[in-house]
Amino acid sequence: MFAKAALVALSFAAMVLGQQAGSVTAENHPKITVQQCSSGGSCTTQQREIVLDSNWRWLRNNKANQYNNCYTGNTWDSSLCSSPTTCAQNCALEGAEYQANYGITTSGNSLTLKFKTGTNVGSRVYLMDSATSYQMFNLNNQEFTFDVDMSQLPCGLNGALYFVQMDKDGGMSRFSGNKAGAKYGTGYCDAQCARDIKFINGEANVLDWAGASGDPNGGRGRYGTCCNEMDIWEANSMGTAYTPHVCGQGGGQVRCEGQGCASFEDRYNGICDKDGCDWNSFRMGDKNFIGRGKTVDTTKKMTVVTQFISSGGNLSEIKRFYVQNGRVIANAPSTFPSLSQYNSLTDQVCAAQKSLFGDVNDFADNGGMRAMGQGFQKGMVLAMSVWDDFEANMLWLDGEKYPLDKDPSQPGIARGECTLAQSTPEYVRANSPNAQVIFSNIKYGALNSTFSAK
Repeated sequence: MFAKAALVALSFAAMVLGQQAGSVTAENHPKITVQQCSSGGSCTTQQREIVLDSNWRWLRNNKANQYNNCYTGNTWDSSLCSSPTTCAQNCALEGAEYQANYGITTSGNSLTLKFKTGTNVGSRVYLMDSATSYQMFNLNNQEFTFDVDMSQLPCGLNGALYFVQMDKDGGMSRFSGNKAGAKYGTGYCDAQCARDIKFINGEANVLDWAGASGDPNGGRGRYGTCCNEMDIWEANSMGTAYTPHVCGQGGGQVRCEGQGCASFEDRYNGICDKDGCDWNSFRMGDKNFIGRGKTVDTTKKMTVVTQFISSGGNLSEIKRFYVQNGRVIANAPSTFPSLSQYNSLTDQVCAAQKSLFGDVNDFADNGGMRAMGQGFQKGMVLAMSVWDDFEANMLWLDGEKYPLDKDPSQPGIARGECTLAQSTPEYVRANSPNAQVIFSNIKYGALNSTFSAK
């Protein structure tokens, strides 16, 4: 996922993250059901919860009867946050008003994420197996299935469902400064080594903090937070992709700085594979397979099936199917001659794609499919989000060309049909404030157990 670090929120109390648990607003997680399925096709319903990521929450002065913010706009209060550790001691994460302030609602097996609610923009949530711990997934030789309605997501937006190798408790046991833990959505990491995260490893990311260009509420600090990332679904109604990203340091959450984080422009010198090995059908040459009114019609609800196939104990292939209008639709093969025998992701496919597109194979350099499988063996957390993109305007997902200085007739440059003018956060926020994505009917389990044609 190219620019998840650009996620922002403009809540009534500002976009913030803290490591103390607050006492003003109670934290009540919305409930949702998921299903685990066996090889016989029977599925067991599980009662679960979701939690809002800490970066969206009110970070309050933790002193008695104080309600001022530790972070406002894109600036820390220096009287409370003079150092990383004092900030963690002085500031508290408050509970979230999920529906009223963030547009997050659940009903049965369904989750709705609205793009704008009042002054808040975007959100990110995680699936929990208890009130204080994230559910950990190992999908090796398993499949993961969900329904999605993204008909109201235009160019420039991303309704994402993905896995990251976070700590089960949000880092609470590893880092003494973290007193809030998974209950308050702490511990985020991804392969972009996100530097906009306000607290990392239980300490405030205040050192060298600077406001982000063009984003009045976002910023970046000295440190980033890195880990393996499996993007099962990055999509709007104009473009989709699924992409594994791996990190050479072993895949688990670590704090980076300097060259280890690697900037967007210096992406191949960090500890993680920022590009990933992506399958975007439009980018792979088939411009009529998935989109508005196409074979897989993004104006209608669909079922998305992703299979993680192992060989010799190691992850070797990631396959994709869709179910829509009673039909099971296999992922379309590439139309490029050198890739035409492929319709799934393997190390071989990734190498061939990188060669054709002229891209660096950072995926292989960081361990490839084997490393992705090792991440699942250790357990990965399910994240779901809706966001816009100040860094690259989501053109890497759905743009007529990306990078902008390249010729779209070259293989791999055309990603979709969206123009820069209709993809900027300013345009999307002004013209699509009611955008939303709905994820539902989440199932996981044995291969070929979670879906069927109706």
